[in-house]
Amino acid sequence: MHNPSVFKEECLDVLYQLITEHPLATLVTSGAQGLMANLVPFTLHADKENGVLRAHLARGNKQLDELRAGGEALVVFQGPQFYVTPSWYPSKAEHGKVVPTWNYTMVQVRGTPRVIDDPDWLLAQAGHLTQLNEAERTQPWHVADAPEDFIASQLKAIVGVEIPIQSIAGKFKLSQNRQQQDKQGVMQGFEAERGCPVTGYFAEE
Repeated sequence: MHNPSVFKEECLDVLYQLITEHPLATLVTSGAQGLMANLVPFTLHADKENGVLRAHLARGNKQLDELRAGGEALVVFQGPQFYVTPSWYPSKAEHGKVVPTWNYTMVQVRGTPRVIDDPDWLLAQAGHLTQLNEAERTQPWHVADAPEDFIASQLKAIVGVEIPIQSIAGKFKLSQNRQQQDKQGVMQGFEAERGCPVTGYFAEE
């Protein structure tokens, strides 16, 4: 991706946090069937060197053929994003040399996938994914809440995917290239328009 140094984020903790908070990612592969992309929720396992992404796909998903072929896969996680109008820049009144832009955060992960067809692995992965997303509910749902034979049949319909993180890159385009007065204008404009604070949407000073 195009990633000027001013927007480049290299802190693993920050990159892992975005992945954890925005787990639904675009899984991209290229092979005999051409380019393929699917939205897939991933779990991050950072206890191993460089980390590992895990997920599952429907058994009928044609992208599994490309994943089994062993070519490199690209996983794109997108975090907060919003349009920036030039009207938010105080510098607009000074010289008018401003244009619209878009602020956003994203992490790209590359690795060689491994397809897994093991019921125990799939049960653990599905359980972990569910636990992460149900954790804040007052009455969280657990995989064990469903009948055992039903879960067994559901597991037969999915296939696991594990992608060791071979490279990871982050781009946090959050007005770092603007003057301080324009940064402040973006923060104020965002808060006024969306009615919420800019925490997580703007580069910290």
